[in-house]
Amino acid sequence: MKPCHPSVARKLLKSKNAAIFRQYPFTIVLKKEILDVVIEPIEIKIDPGSQTTGIALVQGDKVIFGAELSHRGSTIKDSLESRRSLRRGRRSRKTRYRQARFLNRKKPSCWLAPSLQHRVDTTLTWIKKLIKFAPIVGISQELVRFDLQQLENPEISGVEYQQGELVGYEVREYLLNKWDRKCSYCSIENVPLQVEHIHPKAKGGTNRISNLCLACESCNLKKGTKDINVFLAKKPDVLKRILSQAKRPLKDAVAVNSTRWTLFNALKNTGLPITTGSGGKTKFNRTRLNLPKQHWIDAACVGIVDTLKVLTNKPLLIKATGHGTRQSCRTDKYGFPSRYVPRFKFIKGFQTGDIVKAVVTKGKKIGTYVGRVAVRSIGSFNISSPNGLIQGISYKNCTHIHKKDGYSYAT
Repeated sequence: MKPCHPSVARKLLKSKNAAIFRQYPFTIVLKKEILDVVIEPIEIKIDPGSQTTGIALVQGDKVIFGAELSHRGSTIKDSLESRRSLRRGRRSRKTRYRQARFLNRKKPSCWLAPSLQHRVDTTLTWIKKLIKFAPIVGISQELVRFDLQQLENPEISGVEYQQGELVGYEVREYLLNKWDRKCSYCSIENVPLQVEHIHPKAKGGTNRISNLCLACESCNLKKGTKDINVFLAKKPDVLKRILSQAKRPLKDAVAVNSTRWTLFNALKNTGLPITTGSGGKTKFNRTRLNLPKQHWIDAACVGIVDTLKVLTNKPLLIKATGHGTRQSCRTDKYGFPSRYVPRFKFIKGFQTGDIVKAVVTKGKKIGTYVGRVAVRSIGSFNISSPNGLIQGISYKNCTHIHKKDGYSYAT
């Protein structure tokens, strides 16, 4: 399998030397075998995020494919909270009783909340898909947002790293996130901020990250080498906030990155070599190469990057929508059954969520419609197209383009 330019794919399809194998991601298959093909290896690069994960395929120094995977963690959390409230409501009423479970559960040591585990599972699903469709030889993942070990001990990677500009970049990025990109003393925003020692170096303060904060030029000059207790003597609330925020341990940042570690361990099972990088290094590479801020561009900049040629400008936008629900009936807002859910999901070979193409040649709805189908047991379907909802399309006029897989797509 070898990636090709879209124009080459169009020519192969037009000449009928190839056929469409999969619509998303768009994949074609040749109709005859070709031997002795030299295939340049490809690396998958991942930028995991809480809401959106960036994915890029990099061939040498060329970015040939990009995708942004939007997760549904908040939806899962809302569904679980709704289920919990309904169950508790049933227990408190004199209706069907559902016994509470408190002492019969034991979570494994590597347990993640369902909304977090979902991010790992969907990302891993797409990595496996891309491995199936392209000659992948390695995976590069942004493992942590910040190189915490480097922040605490700059000498750990040698003098060259310590004296280079990346370590300073890592510290600045960490402080900007920790102090919300505001001056720690006056909370002013959108002005140049300077790295400030909470306990002055002139009085024995260190360069440890726990002794650093951000300050605007005016506050930095006013404080000078004063002790922070003296400088903020008339602002006890600000003093308390700064001291408590400064003592916030680095494990908070590690907790944010918990899903990335789980994903990293899951990616090991693919058998491919894995390299990692930090978020500070990713932004350093992207800024140095003057590339725009997008999730898939960030993914391409993960790890060691010298140069990049971005050959695509239309990433595949993937949104996790889920596979529906296992409920045998729908409930109203009080938790009582309101309507029946059909047991059989497939009607005439189609199920709700499939992307179909309908060609209607007679009747009032003559035309060609492409969109997601909502099936009905009588065989008359509804199609949601970009032009609106078209109702009453017979299954006989429909052909599959892409079967439901729990994701929606856009470019």
